[in-house]
Amino acid sequence: MSIETEADGEATELSRVEELAGELGEALAQTPEYQRFEETKEAVEQDDEAQEKVQEFEQLRQEFMLARQTGEATQEDIQKVREAQQELHSLPVMDEYLQAQEDLEEKMESVNQAISEPLAVDFGDQASGCCED
Repeated sequence: MSIETEADGEATELSRVEELAGELGEALAQTPEYQRFEETKEAVEQDDEAQEKVQEFEQLRQEFMLARQTGEATQEDIQKVREAQQELHSLPVMDEYLQAQEDLEEKMESVNQAISEPLAVDFGDQASGCCED
């Protein structure tokens, strides 16, 4: 922890904010949502069928991206990628992982809103320019 003096008051305040952010990260890592996400992620990584389907999907996706860049992508290519993704997502282990990921994203959005609320700054509103008319 930093010792505050007048010369480094701003640095100390920033250090405290960073310290609190670290504590928040540690607290989030203990939530049921994060724990379930980690468990389901590991289950997907350990599942041979899921890993095979992930590789198939990634290969088809890469082939499609290359074909799209060269202007040679077809509707059939898009359909192949979609079918591979549906097969992957239909696996129970992957379905559980995707649900855990969605739950974690909802938790993170809730935390983000709680952090942003006292700031009263709408960055999206300011994105178009530096000056208001």
